[in-house]
Amino acid sequence: MSTARDEIWEILNRLAVSSEDTDRKIKEMGTRLSASSEATDRKIKEVTTAIGRLGNRLGEFVEEMVRPAVVRLFQNRGIAVHQVFQRVYAERDGDAMEIDLLVVNSADAILIEVKSELKVDDIKEHISRLSRFKKLCPQYAGFRVMGAVAGMVVPDDAARFAYRQGLFVLAQSGESVTLRNDANFQPGVW
Repeated sequence: MSTARDEIWEILNRLAVSSEDTDRKIKEMGTRLSASSEATDRKIKEVTTAIGRLGNRLGEFVEEMVRPAVVRLFQNRGIAVHQVFQRVYAERDGDAMEIDLLVVNSADAILIEVKSELKVDDIKEHISRLSRFKKLCPQYAGFRVMGAVAGMVVPDDAARFAYRQGLFVLAQSGESVTLRNDANFQPGVW
């Protein structure tokens, strides 16, 4: 014959077993969630890396569209083009820069920043690059240095900002690249 006390002990023992079982299940779930979270983090890293590679490839594609057009566009503006260099890297005294396209003749150097979508911040960064160019590339110290920005997508606000800063603005128009600066434009010289 079981007494109330025996019944209470039996219930408490079942609760203790149930509590231990619940704790074990919670720990197992935590372990599975942690493993799942790590797998998700790995996938996110892989996707981020793939997107970065795609973005770089898109940038290279835009450069390949702009590069042949700069010869025609600058010569039409009366600026001779003798050489066009891609992805020029310069480093000196702890400072470094990369130039997407460098257009030169015997007196002029035009640094071109190329983006798939040009933003005002890209233009500000390019202006900083222009101001450091002669220090990092002293072989061009006697040159007239000008700047240009180019993009597949060039929003009007970015184009206006670049124009006001004295930069040439190159943009995709249909199947070709055009110069968006009017005939009155006077380029800035650095």
